[in-house]
Amino acid sequence: MNPYLPILILMGIGAVLALGGVGASAIIGPKRYNRAKLDAYECGIEPTPHALGGGRLPIKYYLVAMTFIVFDIEVVFLYPWAVDFTTLATFGLVAMFAFLALITVPFVYEWRRGGFDWV
Repeated sequence: MNPYLPILILMGIGAVLALGGVGASAIIGPKRYNRAKLDAYECGIEPTPHALGGGRLPIKYYLVAMTFIVFDIEVVFLYPWAVDFTTLATFGLVAMFAFLALITVPFVYEWRRGGFDWV
């Protein structure tokens, strides 16, 4: 038996469930459309044409996305290092300090741009 067969079976089951859920909601779900449902959702405020007309978007959107990416990547790289800390020895320690030094650059940039001011 192929060792990848159970993985392929699980992927197939997952695809069938995902497509089945989308298909079932399209068939069974309510179809009461009105103007409010068809409008773009803008957090409860009326949408403005500034972004579409070439206006500037606030930097806050990008800073929140950058916060997520920076800290998500940081955790992804710190976790394996923490698990295999003793095997990596000095090389792992130096590499992790270099990584942490590099990761502080976007952190400081975001801090200076006000990305952590949630008020």
